[in-house]
Parts: sequence; structure tokens; C-alpha cells
Amino acid sequence: MKNMIIFTKKIMFTQSVYINRRNNLKSKGLKGIGLILGNTESPMNYAANTYKFRQDSTFLYFFGLNLSNLAGVIDFDNGEEYIFGDDVEIDDIIWMGPQPTMKELASQVGVNKVLPFNNLYEYISKQVNLNREIHFLPPYRAENKILLNELLGISIKELKTKSSVELVRAVVSLRSIKSDEEIAEMEIAAEIGYKMHMCVFKMAKPGIKEQEIAGMMDGISYQYGEGPSFPTILSVHGETLHNPYHNNIMQSGQLLLADAGAQANSFYASDYTRVTPVSGKFTQKQKEIYEIVRRANQNTIEISAPGQKYLDIHLAAAKVIASGLIELGLMKGNPDEAIAKGAHTLFFVHGLGHMLGLDVHDMEDLGENYVGYDNELNRSTEFGTGSLRFARTLKPGMVVTDEPGIYFIPALIEKWKAENKLSEFINYNQVEKYLDFGGIRLEDDILITDNGCRLIGKRLPITIDEVENAMKE
Repeated sequence: MKNMIIFTKKIMFTQSVYINRRNNLKSKGLKGIGLILGNTESPMNYAANTYKFRQDSTFLYFFGLNLSNLAGVIDFDNGEEYIFGDDVEIDDIIWMGPQPTMKELASQVGVNKVLPFNNLYEYISKQVNLNREIHFLPPYRAENKILLNELLGISIKELKTKSSVELVRAVVSLRSIKSDEEIAEMEIAAEIGYKMHMCVFKMAKPGIKEQEIAGMMDGISYQYGEGPSFPTILSVHGETLHNPYHNNIMQSGQLLLADAGAQANSFYASDYTRVTPVSGKFTQKQKEIYEIVRRANQNTIEISAPGQKYLDIHLAAAKVIASGLIELGLMKGNPDEAIAKGAHTLFFVHGLGHMLGLDVHDMEDLGENYVGYDNELNRSTEFGTGSLRFARTLKPGMVVTDEPGIYFIPALIEKWKAENKLSEFINYNQVEKYLDFGGIRLEDDILITDNGCRLIGKRLPITIDEVENAMKE
């Protein structure tokens, strides 16, 4: 008999990893039922033509199965665990090949109670009738919103506010600290990200269309892993922070900003940003701004350590940026006073970084304020600083991005100038000479260690000499 090919992904970690994760969740003191939904297939342009499937990250974390139409249940009171899902039928086997049974798959992650998916309705209905609390996470996909509405009778508009804050906080506390197994997977994602970005150094030159490089980067991410960790940003208009447009023809004198990362086959992510001069050499003006951003990036690496608030590290990066711009004459006055007033946010319009893990913005679906803030810190409402996704006190095992930037956004500059906003700190006449400059962002991924931090993965070229030499090669 010939060997049969089974078209399903193997479990990424050992059975004990998933058992321990669920036991750790049970130890958080929740009562009632924890309902963790997997994702379904989503049609792209007709029902049978779907987008590439991506499992829910929290379901992956606790139940490990990368298949659609699954739900996991944990009974916090008696410790029982269930997976609800269906075995494939002959029609599926014709198209997919032989598949393991749900019991076989569930056993790989240490779950021995497996029921057909439709039994979830009866099970949840019974728990509701017993007045047991049903903990669920805020849904972000329409299919799961509809499912929760059917299971619990909660209107779709109310699902986010009625989701379980206790479960969110418990999941965040566990997923925030990366285990050795997770860090190893992130190193793989980093290696793929390195390969993606190195092709930018080799390909960027006048006359090349952005799409050619973006396509090559995405191809590398699929060649070695599960694809990009987010839609690749690659543009000569780096002043647009999340620029999805790839149809510009690069010209000499422009700067090309590439912000991209990869998913390992385990779905753990990387996220890097580099800026290259299309001509192969930075102009003096470009060098001056680039070096300020590089210093801010390096300063973050030097001072990030357990016990430090990332909000304070963000403000330290802001001071490097403000001080550098004051030296160039684009800003003026005392840098601390300028930062206190928010003058630096004309140029540094976003936060320093975010958590990284199974999601590129790790656990953002659970709510940024639960992930990046805590009882000690309230999110700022100020422009710029309010965009800081992660401000909490750093702990060993956390992985965060370090991505300061300086941008010259014509519409924002014109607006502030028209309002004469913070003119005591900003030399608008000088700033207007940079309206066609673009933007510079430099991003690395850092792991918080017991004594400080270290980079995840091999570092991409970042100094001016390193970048120019990489482009020569």
C-alpha cells in the first residue's frame, strides 16, 4: 500500500506545552466556562474561493490546532476541557486527501473530550440555563460575532462590551511572557524577515517599481514560512505611515521605507523597518535626519530592561529626536519643555513600539489598553503619545518592537503652521524646506532579558555605512 499524504499541519509544540498553558489559565481564579473560538474560512470573492486561512491566535496558543470551524471550552470549576469540531466526510477527502480524526488531533494537544461542532449549541445552552458564567473574548470576525449571538443571545453590537475582562486579563498575563519555545519560533520568523529586507538593499535602485520589491519580499515570506505577518509596507512616500500603495517608480534622490515581517510556520511573527536611499547614497540632508532616528533606536536598546516603563523609554526616544531636530534648527527651545507640550509629535507621530508574538501587534484583538496598559497607567489622550500601543513596565520574556521615526507630513505641517501651533518650539520656515523629504522609521525586535534586552534575530544593516555598503553588494 502506498503512503497516503495527509494535508494537515502538525502541532507546533509538544502536548505538554498546551496542557501547561491551559492549566496556567485555570490557575487564574476564573469561575464558570471559558469559550475560545477558532476561526472559519472566509470567502474572497465567492464561497469556494477563500482567503488563506489564519487561525485565531489565542485558540492556537491554548489548543494548537490550525484547522477551521473549531471551538475550545475550558470548565474552570471542574477542570474539564473540550474541543468541538467535525471529522471530514468523503466529499472533503476527495478534495483534501485523508485527514486525522478530531479525536486524533485533540489527543496531540492533550484534550480527550471531543464533540461535533453543532453540539456546542446544546452545551452552551445548558450552561446558560444553569446560570453559569460564560467567559468569551471580544470577537473580531463577523462569523464569530454571528456565532456568539446565536449561542448567547447577545446582540452583535454588545458583544465587545459584554466580553469577559477577566478572561482577557488572564490571557494577556500568560501570552505577554514568551517561553523558550516561543522565542525559538520568533528567531525563525526573524531570520525570514532578515531575508525579506536584505532583498530591498539588493533591489532598490532608480527605475524599479515598488511592486517588484514588495512582491519579492512577500514571496520570501511564503518560501520559508506562513507569509507576511502583516501587509508589506514599501514606499518612497514613507511619510504615510501604513502606505499600502506599491506602484511608484523609484527615482534617484528618494528614500525607500520598507516595513515588513514574516510569520514562521508556527505563526509567530517578526517586524522590521529599514530605509534605503534609492540612489545608493544618502544625501547630507538625509544623513542628518536618519542619524537622529538611528540614535533614538539605539538608545532604546541601551536602556530597555526589566522594571522600566516603556512609556518612559518612548519619551526618552522622543527626547533624542527633539534634541536632534533642535540641533538642525527645525525645532527650538528646551527639549524637555518641547516634549511636555507635545511639539515633537509634529515629527514623531506614533508610539515607540508594540508587543510582538503570535500577532504582529500581539493580542491587539483583546484590546490595546489591556495589553499595553495596566492599573498603574492610563493611556494618554494627547496626539502622538496617545498612539503608544505599549506603555507597561517591562518584564523578562516580553518581546517588543523598537521603532522611532521622523516624518515630514505636508498636510500636518500646513495645518499646524496655519494654527501657529507651538511656534515657540518649531521653526516652520525651516521645516517647510523638508516638505518633500518623506519619512524615516527604523525598527528592531527586542527581547527583555533578566538584566536588559537583546535583539531577536540577526540585525539588519542600520548605520549609514552598513546600509550603503549593503546596497553596493
